Amino acid sequence: MKIELLPDRAGKLAAAGVALGIVIILLGMHRPPICECGTIRLWQGVVESAENSQQIADWYSFSHVIHGFLFYGAAHLLWRRFGLQTLSPRWALALAVLVEGAWEILENSPIIIDRYRAVTVSWGYSGDSVLNSFCDMAFMSLGFLFAARVPAMVTVGVALAFELFTLTMIRDNLALNVLMLAYPLEAVRDWQAAG
Repeated sequence: MKIELLPDRAGKLAAAGVALGIVIILLGMHRPPICECGTIRLWQGVVESAENSQQIADWYSFSHVIHGFLFYGAAHLLWRRFGLQTLSPRWALALAVLVEGAWEILENSPIIIDRYRAVTVSWGYSGDSVLNSFCDMAFMSLGFLFAARVPAMVTVGVALAFELFTLTMIRDNLALNVLMLAYPLEAVRDWQAAG
């Protein structure tokens, strides 16, 4: 029997509710609702800018779509391969939003903001605006829903294309971001800074 991992109406409402809860938590953490510049832009393409991670989309939005691919893969393993019986698969997207939202909370905590500043080339990084964090969760959701509808090899191909594209454009991507947070390499940091 094939298990459907796409959310039904209740699953979509649960995912939206989780995202709203994360937004409330971020506001409670005194994160700025929008860019402190006072404007809202669809795209912010300058990494070395105070508006990076403040607007609706930026170069790191591609990474959040890949998060959705990865979370769908994890859900696939949990429900289809390991036969998770205690939780309906209609909650898979809401669970993915919860994990992404937990990352958004952690990413905007002083420990991670300070880590980014110390070991990466994140120019003046001060955390995300709440708008950007909400949109990051939305991009992750788009990635999850995309992966649920296309063959796995298409998802892998798109993920690799996104990684190569952002690597070429800004000398950064999801893989390098994880590497530099977990095990910073001076050679990578120097290469990124030279771009």
